Amino acid sequence: MLTDLNYQRMIIGYHGCDAGVVAKVLSGEELLAPSEQDYDWLGHGIYFWEQGPQRAYDWAKAEAKRLPDKIKTPAVLGAYINLGQCFDLLDTFNTEILKASYPEFCRVLSENGKPLPQNKGVIRNLDCAVINWSLDYAKSKTGRVFQSVRGVFVEGELVYPGTQIALKSHIQVAVRDPNCIIGFFKPNANSYST
Repeated sequence: MLTDLNYQRMIIGYHGCDAGVVAKVLSGEELLAPSEQDYDWLGHGIYFWEQGPQRAYDWAKAEAKRLPDKIKTPAVLGAYINLGQCFDLLDTFNTEILKASYPEFCRVLSENGKPLPQNKGVIRNLDCAVINWSLDYAKSKTGRVFQSVRGVFVEGELVYPGTQIALKSHIQVAVRDPNCIIGFFKPNANSYST
């Protein structure tokens, strides 16, 4: 029997973006659009760093260098998020679901003559495809709709020899249902360094 893991838990998330986006979202002119790239780590959704304003700003700064037309002035938007029905990959219940879904995902791809996507560093085509497929499969088989996905990522160089602590490790959340976002705020200037 599938247990209802409706977290109804609030978190604070930070979204790296352009200063213009922050102003438009805070004024109500614009909503954040979900990312639907084939390489999104946690599948499709609106991405936030949980309790990580500095990580969000650092990402926006790096993205501004990579895509200067997208982000002219790096900024951070804060959000109050109710995780709702969360596919939390820090919970072994959900990682077991993902593990069990993978062989079926591979079988379906094979039957349709499609190649298995591959992860390449931070480009996570396989993870994105498996998570999206698994959540769609769960919805079709059980009617269960996951509103958010939460995962931890160990990223960046190691802090010192012999450790597993990495400089850019973080918890990321992909909000699949925008109704989970309770409200937005502009973080205090002391929340992160520019």
